[in-house]
Amino acid sequence: MYKLLIVEDDRGIAEQIAALAAAWDMEPHIVEDFRTVLSDCASFAPHIVLLDISLPFFNGYHWCAEIRKLSRVPIVFISSASDGMNIVTAMEMGADDFIAKPFDGSVLMAKLRALLRRTYDFAASATLLCHRGAFLDTGDGTLTYEGEKIPLTKNEYRILLCLMESKGKVVSRERLMERLWETDEFVDENTLTVNVARLRKKLDAAGLRDFITTKFGVGYIVE
Repeated sequence: MYKLLIVEDDRGIAEQIAALAAAWDMEPHIVEDFRTVLSDCASFAPHIVLLDISLPFFNGYHWCAEIRKLSRVPIVFISSASDGMNIVTAMEMGADDFIAKPFDGSVLMAKLRALLRRTYDFAASATLLCHRGAFLDTGDGTLTYEGEKIPLTKNEYRILLCLMESKGKVVSRERLMERLWETDEFVDENTLTVNVARLRKKLDAAGLRDFITTKFGVGYIVE
């Protein structure tokens, strides 16, 4: 079931879209706090985002740009401000389509479904993992914090992925070594320690101090 994130401050329109999405076998989620759109996007992990231009705090262009720093998820603008300049601006900011208000509900859903098919029928869906404002994109293996990308080696990415997938749970050193062996590279205890230390140094330098906690004699945890 495809997941639709609805970023629309008119509650009536948002609920109308959510009802339509559910009827078309999609799982909708309406953003409630327009200061945390990016966090909602990361936690809900939508397959597509429907975004209004005029929003409280920051406009849709801002959130489109912020989402695009982290994800290639399809973004569709819906707005009554459907003049040429707004449409061009939306596309330049990274949007995939623009639908003018008022809209026909069936046409809206048909367009969203068509975009979903074009996007996901030929490509695997990527996941965006989030912790303490850091976003790990499993599609391209990048880590982003405060708008800056933190370069990761293949082993560092696999370690961080394993820990963030199990956020709040201790991951044993044995499990981490198993994940690193998936790269066809033999990893011993010392190699793992070196990789974790190098990863921590990068995270600390980016402002993510104590992002990974050691549980002595057991393993590591992101909490």
